[in-house]
Amino acid sequence: MNWYCDVAPGHPVHGPYHDTEYGFPLDDERALFERLSLEIFQAGLSWLIILKRREGLVAAFDRFEPDVVAAYGEADVARLLADARIIRNRRKVAAVIENARRLQALRAAHGSFAAWIAANHPRSKEAWIKLFKETFVFMGAEVVNEFLMSIGYLPGAHREDCPVFARIRPFGPAWAKDG
Repeated sequence: MNWYCDVAPGHPVHGPYHDTEYGFPLDDERALFERLSLEIFQAGLSWLIILKRREGLVAAFDRFEPDVVAAYGEADVARLLADARIIRNRRKVAAVIENARRLQALRAAHGSFAAWIAANHPRSKEAWIKLFKETFVFMGAEVVNEFLMSIGYLPGAHREDCPVFARIRPFGPAWAKDG
């Protein structure tokens, strides 16, 4: 059972994300990189903390433009670790920067991050986790699972009786095409 469908509707922070983003198919590279990065920052923390800091994270990481983040150097890391708007965890900051660089390599081989994800679909959750761990850094099972659910590749973002579930179906999430 998805508890998020119980607590998010009407909540001033969770509500908008639950109702308009979570589980909806996503193929914009910048938005995908942002979502993956937010999931990394969420590891060990509540999603509410991340949503409250999202605006600051987006600003601090130059809107999560992969090419800009991939070019970050030590001065940028120092700037980020001093920025109270974000989660100031050196390992997470380093992971986001490294993942931007790895995303560039995926782009060179597949055209885009979205194309790489689509080319590897369908997979079991376990196979997705293995692939992401081989491709990116700071990829725990929950990071991968939540990322893929949040972009419509794995089912479970919403219960079938949640009104948002019905709104997502016409967008053709990848999980709905699997069977």
